[in-house]
Amino acid sequence: MKIISQWVDGRCFVAANERGNSIVMDGTAADEGLKRGASPMEVLLMGVAGCSSIDVVDIVKKQRQDIVDCIATVEAERVDSIPRVFSKIHLHFKVIGRGLKEDAVAKAVQLSAEKYCSASIMLGKAVPITHSFEVVEAE
Repeated sequence: MKIISQWVDGRCFVAANERGNSIVMDGTAADEGLKRGASPMEVLLMGVAGCSSIDVVDIVKKQRQDIVDCIATVEAERVDSIPRVFSKIHLHFKVIGRGLKEDAVAKAVQLSAEKYCSASIMLGKAVPITHSFEVVEAE
């Protein structure tokens, strides 16, 4: 795996993977003007949300549940001193489907957190990460 990050200007960078997929990252503070992308720390949380969501959806599908959507919300707190690392992270999954079994979703979230999500498990070695979920009936 290889990522290249190139400086655009100011505190803005474009990062790309080996296949050319790219994202814009911008470390400009919100009160300092135009912010053209997510901050690198926000991108880190987006990665955790994506990694865990892929697991949850895949596991719920393998359990033959009728899942139609999965929305992950990640909330994190950072310390005030430099480096401004995360002090805690919480992932909440809103899993939407038809007749979903709550225990199936609970098992999917647990397996992602404890066994499959590389991003969450790696970050969990440095910061406490908690998980929660809700099951919503699809309309």
